[in-house]
Amino acid sequence: MDLSQKLAVGLLAVFLLLALVRVFRTPLKLAVKLLVNTLLGFLALWAVNLTAGITGFALGLNIWNALTVGVLGLPGFLLLLLVQWVL
Repeated sequence: MDLSQKLAVGLLAVFLLLALVRVFRTPLKLAVKLLVNTLLGFLALWAVNLTAGITGFALGLNIWNALTVGVLGLPGFLLLLLVQWVL
């Protein structure tokens, strides 16, 4: 394979990579946003568990609770607290 063929293959690879990024930009943004919100949900649940001795509320630190807080935000967090309080 000579230099011109390698250059053509490289340009084609760059073009295909840019096309894939453009096609999957919106789903990737949503996936990254959900991941960031889930991590923030873990941090919120961790903070609640740190203050459990003072407040009396303790929520399980697991993926389902973090996803609930990550997807629903503050209403999801309040929903988990309400469920914990009722049950």
